[in-house]
Amino acid sequence: MNYRIISSILSRILAIEAGLLLAPTAVAAVYGESLSPFLWTILISLLAAAVLYLIGRKHTGTLHPREGFVSVTLSWLVISLVGALPFVYSGAIPNYISALFEIISGFTTTGASVLPEVEVVPKGVLFWRSFSHFVGGMGVLVFMMAILPTDDEHSMHLLRAEVPGPVKGKLMPKMRSTARALYIIYLCMTVVEVVLLMCGGLGWFDALTTAFGTAGTGGFGVRNASIGAYSSAYVDVVVGVFMVLFGVNFNLYYLILMKRSLKSLKSQELWVYLAVIAGATVTIALNIAHLYSGFVESLRYSFFQVSSIITTTGFATADFNLWPSYSRALLVLLMLLGACAGSTGGGTKVARLVIVGKAIWAEIRKLLFPRSVSRVTLDGERLEADAIRNTMVYYILYTFFALGAFLLLSTEGYDLETTFTSVISCLSNIGPGLSLVGPTGNFSIWSGPAKLILSLCMLLGRLEIFPVLTLFASGVWRRKA
Repeated sequence: MNYRIISSILSRILAIEAGLLLAPTAVAAVYGESLSPFLWTILISLLAAAVLYLIGRKHTGTLHPREGFVSVTLSWLVISLVGALPFVYSGAIPNYISALFEIISGFTTTGASVLPEVEVVPKGVLFWRSFSHFVGGMGVLVFMMAILPTDDEHSMHLLRAEVPGPVKGKLMPKMRSTARALYIIYLCMTVVEVVLLMCGGLGWFDALTTAFGTAGTGGFGVRNASIGAYSSAYVDVVVGVFMVLFGVNFNLYYLILMKRSLKSLKSQELWVYLAVIAGATVTIALNIAHLYSGFVESLRYSFFQVSSIITTTGFATADFNLWPSYSRALLVLLMLLGACAGSTGGGTKVARLVIVGKAIWAEIRKLLFPRSVSRVTLDGERLEADAIRNTMVYYILYTFFALGAFLLLSTEGYDLETTFTSVISCLSNIGPGLSLVGPTGNFSIWSGPAKLILSLCMLLGRLEIFPVLTLFASGVWRRKA
């Protein structure tokens, strides 16, 4: 293990976080709020960055895959440990474990909150809370690669560990160019949404924080009633459509920009993703039609919640806890599925579902026709056995951690619906669950140890399990391997 190169990466991450904290500091200044929570956090972040820089400034050698995975996991931990401080210093969330839960929920774009009343929280803190979605959506290390000089060979290991999905790849020959392309697309889409929301009557603060939540598919709102507080069909449609767009693999947007739209439209994952959204929207709308004035209105609420849940954003315009069993059950299944690989969405990813479905069909064909050669392909390209095995192992690990966390949290004594959906919500980076943690509830009901378990679930979900497990792998911390 090359400790110096890891220290060097962590020092850069903390320095970037100090720079990012200037944004909520400026917002606090605009609203005449205390700047000290952010200034103290910036100072601590810079001091920690300086110490780590001194440790790693003379690093030599190569960043191997294990250093890449460990660096990514530790980076997410340190930005969360420091990023929680403004909540504590401002008094918005005095308890550090609860504050840590909140910021991990922000950076991992989960959107699960312990705040019962967000509208009384200082604007600067609310901005930092929503801004964490934007930073975490594409990945803080991807952001680092986009703005700082990095070795291309080293960067690939960081990208593989941080970008979600079963298959990783480069859009351009150089990783830094790839990271920049991703962030330019990400930023442009966010700006367009901000403009459209302001055209719909939202102020700059609400428009910006809502766009941050949509872009990162995070779901932290600045109103107690989430998006429903705006009571606007226009806002519902804009946010709903952009949630769907941010749930699409960003590689496809790059292909469209490069005038290779035909290739992007051949994406099997994209069509399955859109088909699931359409099917779920229509069937839920029919199921809840009796609760609203007509099918059109039920379609509006159905589309928004389906978009919010499958993309793991977590915004709400209605209390779906009150919907019929079919609608709630389907939303839970969408929680498990999630958005596309390579998007800012969470969940197990549509691409994995496609791969598993094709692998099962290949096995059936092999049983029926033993001499035939069954190949598993995705978008016309043959998938290697390693990719299929990785997908199967991921599903096994996801189930293992979900059941383990569910069993541990069940000791708290809450009903099974609350407990199960709390775990799935955090592991799939969604936000609201059902029952006590539904759209009108929050996660403050859980004890400190339970919040730490759920925080771990959020990190496991965002980093897709494997990078986190490397911290505990035998021999990974040895200096030579």
